[in-house]
Amino acid sequence: MNMQKLIKELREQSGMNMKEFSYYFKIPYRTYQDWEYGKREMPEYLLRLITYKLKMEGIIFRVPEELED
Repeated sequence: MNMQKLIKELREQSGMNMKEFSYYFKIPYRTYQDWEYGKREMPEYLLRLITYKLKMEGIIFRVPEELED
């Protein structure tokens, strides 16, 4: 699975829309849009940090297989 599908899956699991998700992580909305639409690629370390935060705060309960260590 590519990065854009992973970040979209995490966002959908969280129940947030794109605006809420970008605000929650203090990421500029346009940057987040570019990541999700595949115009730019999100750094892998950032995707792992976002996943960790969502999991530790109980927002998501299932981590995509590609991000499990």
